[in-house]
Amino acid sequence: MADTTHSPSPISSLWSRIDKAWLALVLILIAVAVLDFPQLRPTIGFGIEALLSTAPFILFAIFAIGYLKASGAENLLAKAFEGRETRMIVMGALLGGLSPFCSCEVIPFIAALLAVGAPLSAVMAFWLASPLMDPAMFAITSGTLGIEFALAKTVSAIGLGLLGGFGTMLLKSTPVFTDPLREKPQVGGCCGVKQPFSGKPVWKFWGEAERVSTFREAVLENGAFLLKWLALAYVIEALMIHYVPASMIASVLGGDGVQPIILGALVGAPAYLNGYGAVPLVAGLLEQGMSNGAAMSFVIAGGVSCIPAAIAVWALVKPRVFAAYLGYAMLGAFLAGLAWQAIA
Repeated sequence: MADTTHSPSPISSLWSRIDKAWLALVLILIAVAVLDFPQLRPTIGFGIEALLSTAPFILFAIFAIGYLKASGAENLLAKAFEGRETRMIVMGALLGGLSPFCSCEVIPFIAALLAVGAPLSAVMAFWLASPLMDPAMFAITSGTLGIEFALAKTVSAIGLGLLGGFGTMLLKSTPVFTDPLREKPQVGGCCGVKQPFSGKPVWKFWGEAERVSTFREAVLENGAFLLKWLALAYVIEALMIHYVPASMIASVLGGDGVQPIILGALVGAPAYLNGYGAVPLVAGLLEQGMSNGAAMSFVIAGGVSCIPAAIAVWALVKPRVFAAYLGYAMLGAFLAGLAWQAIA
């Protein structure tokens, strides 16, 4: 009988091992060298200087993530989903906006909660807030866009979680939210998900070899993750500032009206790299004339609808619930943009 199995070709195997962010960075620099060689050195210099200026925030971020993962802080998430539904929604939004775990990492956790009957409203609150802010994101945002913007985004993340949570609770009897789960939810992820430690958190984790190993792995993985995405984003920022006319950005996304805020949300959804990579891009857009409200709507809409966050939701719920998730994101982004425009 003929062997019908197919091993992957060397080219496809090599392509799967190449990190696409590093590849994009190299290709962009090659393009600059070929098309505008005098601009190559300033572009690289801008990126290196920007990375060095944010290095303290990056180091704090990666060590904070390592500590929280090694100590088993994931176990604190379960406490958000106990008690009355209104309490669960509030706690879900708060922990979603403050926890250091990306959407992919909490997929198995959320899948288990939904399977045992946790209300979709509380899960929705957590899902909406989770991709928008965490300790690492706060540090990077503060170092690049300022502490005020970072605090405003944190409040917006929690507010969006509350909007989605209470909105889902009020509408839970409608056809949109009845029977929300897929038949066989996929619980895979994009972040190398591993099973969290069980039991209570161990804050003095350095006495256990397994936790020390987890700390080391988390620091190295998140350090490489932040380095590649921030390097790519800073290079794109340098090119955007050099090549994109400030007058064009100001004419489309500038001003004090409602239109720039709406456009910021609409552009943010498809244009987002990830939460960390978006920070330098927003800094560049603000320098080019983007309004404060549009910047906030951009990071809120883009953060919730970016591929990793969206996949986490799509993997577990039916399309109509996923559509509601995106609807909450756009509405919340618009409201956050309006509020920040008025304050800033």
